[in-house]
Amino acid sequence: MHTHAADLIRETLEQDIVTGVYKDGTHLDEISLAERFEVSRTPVREAFQRLASSGLVELKPRRGAFVIYPDIVAMVEMFEVMAELEGMACRLAARRADAMDLAAIAAACDACETAMRKTDSDAYYRENEVFHHALYRASGNRFLEQEATKLHRRLQAFRRLQLRVRGRVGQSMAEHRDILRAISEGDALAAEQRAKEHILIQGEKFNDLMAGYRAVRDPQPA
Repeated sequence: MHTHAADLIRETLEQDIVTGVYKDGTHLDEISLAERFEVSRTPVREAFQRLASSGLVELKPRRGAFVIYPDIVAMVEMFEVMAELEGMACRLAARRADAMDLAAIAAACDACETAMRKTDSDAYYRENEVFHHALYRASGNRFLEQEATKLHRRLQAFRRLQLRVRGRVGQSMAEHRDILRAISEGDALAAEQRAKEHILIQGEKFNDLMAGYRAVRDPQPA
């Protein structure tokens, strides 16, 4: 029960932070948030812990939780490393994935498509997470799976935000299908390249994401 509530609170606060509802340095009040979500303070604390692990909140002893905006350059660097990790995972998956791995990736891909057809970007994002974790698992490298999962968690708020760019969900879905096809065909180089392109959010969509984030971080004076 607490875990489900903590996930909901984390997701909501993530979006509030990256869309500018909370500014850099804002103190997140545990009591008022518990009242807002109609829960005890325990799931709020759990949500704070998860936000801290993703770098969006700083927990200060005896002072509480404070919003932190990651540096834009650091975020770009994290996306670059994420692209390499996912590229490696997909390259290995194309060589190592068994029938169960392929079925899991395909099922996650289908679930993403169902969410896309419902035009539900939040549902798409959740199924998108399942898809990517299936890719990590199919790599057959547990250390890679763990590291990719950790960095995925650090970037999840921003990966979710970019799905709101017009046309991005449909483009993302097409990229998922390309990745699945390359892995199914055992084409390691193509799988790696498609995965890298998918994460880097190349061209216009990536620029749109950065522009939106700069507007949140550095609002113009009134």
